[in-house]
Amino acid sequence: MRRREFITILGGAAVALPLAARAQQAKMPVIGFLNSSSAWENADQTAAFLQGLSENGYVEGRNVLVDFRWAEGHYERLPTMAADLVRRKVNVIAAMGTPAAPPAKAATTTIPIVFRIGVDPVELGLVASLNRPGGNLTGVVSLNVELEPKRLELLREVVPKANLIALLVNPTSPNAETQSRSMQVAASTLGLQLHILQASTERDFDQAFATLVQLQAGAFVISADPFLSSRDEQLAALTVRHAVPAITNTRKFAAAGGLMSYGGSSTDPYRLAGVYTGRILKGERPADLPVQQATKFELVINLKTAKALGLTFPLTLLGRADEVIE
Repeated sequence: MRRREFITILGGAAVALPLAARAQQAKMPVIGFLNSSSAWENADQTAAFLQGLSENGYVEGRNVLVDFRWAEGHYERLPTMAADLVRRKVNVIAAMGTPAAPPAKAATTTIPIVFRIGVDPVELGLVASLNRPGGNLTGVVSLNVELEPKRLELLREVVPKANLIALLVNPTSPNAETQSRSMQVAASTLGLQLHILQASTERDFDQAFATLVQLQAGAFVISADPFLSSRDEQLAALTVRHAVPAITNTRKFAAAGGLMSYGGSSTDPYRLAGVYTGRILKGERPADLPVQQATKFELVINLKTAKALGLTFPLTLLGRADEVIE
């Protein structure tokens, strides 16, 4: 059963709860869980968040309630969702994903916010510093966006003759400008020509890949973005169909047939965010909790795809891989 259906059933069951039980639930702290993606795409990450909560003694439905809000890839919905959580007077807002953090910050200066993002929170204007966040926000940074130039370097090692590289970004993401700028600098340093493609919906994929083929790009980097990551299997299939060497941040992309992936754990930052949320429910202040940085990164290589593309991985690169799919 998908989590969305499960939550719907729970919502219906709540109506039938005895009055005393509902009164008891009303006394529980409430976490507003704000996410730019959808429930079924983030089941593992949500489970990791709840695990982190449990490490502080909080179990969903037993002594804490979680109000899940999913934007389903429509980032424009996030400000309204954040404002609604504020109106509900939740105890903590868990802003999971970079697109969710700025709307949460804009919605309240008093309700504690724990974020899980992939960019520098100081540059994004969320906190004053990593060690001393100040204000009502703290959280976990996985720095997937900062790894974009590294992904380009890794791809260049496998496709050294590629001169034109395409980069796919989500133009509605708050990271889009930073990603494009940093990749332009990295490409220039490597003597490469970079062409930026955009996609904010599934309908945009066909046009992006048509342009990719027209450009005769030698390689393809898919930027770290919640919407694009939620479609990593679909994007992997498209790179296989168009026979283009590609890299992104999720292991699922490489497992589905994409050439490579390099990025942080998709679940551990959520667990750490859950731990921080539990600590805040116990009375700690966000201003006193330094922003944590996830430091575990994984390189996954798909040798089967490399063989189909006529590519050979350097032995040095194979030796650095955390996982090789054959």
